[in-house]
Amino acid sequence: MRMKEMLFIFLGVMMLVASPVLGADKIKIATEGAYSPFNYVNAKGDLEGFDVDIAKALCEAMKADCTLVTQDWDGIIPALLAKKFDAIVASMAVTEKRKKAIAFTKPYYYSVASYVVRNESNFPDKVEALIGKTIGVQRATIHEGTIKEMYGDKVTIKTYDTNENCILDLKNKRLDAMIASRPLMAYYIKHNPEAGFAFLLGMYNPVVAAIGLRQQDTEIMEKFNAALDTIVQNGTYDQISNKWFGESLLKK
Repeated sequence: MRMKEMLFIFLGVMMLVASPVLGADKIKIATEGAYSPFNYVNAKGDLEGFDVDIAKALCEAMKADCTLVTQDWDGIIPALLAKKFDAIVASMAVTEKRKKAIAFTKPYYYSVASYVVRNESNFPDKVEALIGKTIGVQRATIHEGTIKEMYGDKVTIKTYDTNENCILDLKNKRLDAMIASRPLMAYYIKHNPEAGFAFLLGMYNPVVAAIGLRQQDTEIMEKFNAALDTIVQNGTYDQISNKWFGESLLKK
């Protein structure tokens, strides 16, 4: 065998070794990156969180070559439709309005929302307690609608680009209360006791969170749904959920 032929064979073998996902589906997944502990950017600049771990587990189950990127929440659906990425794994609640624009996989967790206040506020645990107050919420979420339904013009609603900025304003007394995902805020309260936050007024907005896809992408939908079944059945899902929340978020 001539040296030139041997060189080509050697280079081909090296490419296969260096690229274990050669020929695998290439999928770009978007998450917000500002919704701790579901998805956030850590001190090293890497994406972390429950959504991120779920996305990676799904990619492994699909044997797909995945790239995770961040996208501001306000523009995440338009960016999906513009084909800037292929899927949204960002704790997105399934709503009838969103279903008109995009498709959703099977649920990958269930959640509710709650109001949060500072302990020092000493609000009575009743709806009337927040009348006349300023309530914060991340914009373009279903929680903003809950405030409007409950209070109309009897409160001041202040919206934020991220939930983290909403938390910051509540902590710094620029808000009287906020509303957000209860699992998210339970994690925050547990890991940040110095903030002095507490829940108020029970639970609202039972929601289903699922992966967002373009409606025409039926093949990738089938692959994500099959991968979800796989990670639930092999125990990977529970391991991830217990890591972040101490329980399975698939419990209704």
